[in-house]
Amino acid sequence: MAAAFTVRGLVKRYGPLTALGGVDLDVEEGELVGLLGPNGAGKSTLVKIGCGLVRASAGEAYVCGARAGSAEARAAMGYLAELFRFPGWTTADELLELHQRLAGSAGGAEERAELLELVGLEDARRRRVEAMSKGMQQRLGIAQALVGTPRFLFLDEPTSALDPGGRRTVRGLLEELRRRGVAVLLNSHLLSEVELVCDRVAILSRGSIVAEGRPSELARPHGVEVDVGGGTRLFAGAGREEAPRIVAGLVASGEQVYGVRVLETTLEEIYLEAVGDDTA
Repeated sequence: MAAAFTVRGLVKRYGPLTALGGVDLDVEEGELVGLLGPNGAGKSTLVKIGCGLVRASAGEAYVCGARAGSAEARAAMGYLAELFRFPGWTTADELLELHQRLAGSAGGAEERAELLELVGLEDARRRRVEAMSKGMQQRLGIAQALVGTPRFLFLDEPTSALDPGGRRTVRGLLEELRRRGVAVLLNSHLLSEVELVCDRVAILSRGSIVAEGRPSELARPHGVEVDVGGGTRLFAGAGREEAPRIVAGLVASGEQVYGVRVLETTLEEIYLEAVGDDTA
């Protein structure tokens, strides 16, 4: 089966400006990938090409094996923009019905009810958008992106305006989508959220991917901290593999060990090191 999203040698130029300089990226079925990068790095351009809204200058982009922008690709994907605006006078049910018509979905009332239940809005079916909190609107936005049962989602900053409770709810939704086999490319500036939910990250800087992989693969050891009877001992530079030996040595020397922590670089540190001074 084809990957949910694939780009190869993707280039986009706007006159003398190169927004993307030859990007390769894959998002596999059921995988959550965080797309990170400073403003102007090319993230929005990549997403717009994937949605078929912008034409690449060179290279290829595919959604579930179909060329990006084709009818087959559009049918296989869903999209939630960062600054989405729904008509305030529509109810949740009316909004989903409108998007069913736009997407050509024949799911009807059953699909709408299932989506509202999935995002925790089953009791707000008749509530108008203008009467919803930001968190409720965000969840409704994810529901509309899922109209037509897409296999792949582009989500642009889905938790940026939410409080911690709202972000936790959206994280739960993303984990449920992964369980259902839906792949997601998540564009976000909230590195802590990405680190919690994403399987892999891809960091863009000046139109190129400068780091890619699982956060645990990109991390480097900072040392091992051990809580002993006399306080905390730091073994600088040690990694996870050395922790058992360190603990065994302390116990053998008569120390009482109360806790062990393996210190690694955070995703924020990985990100800042990868983008360097491209932090506009």
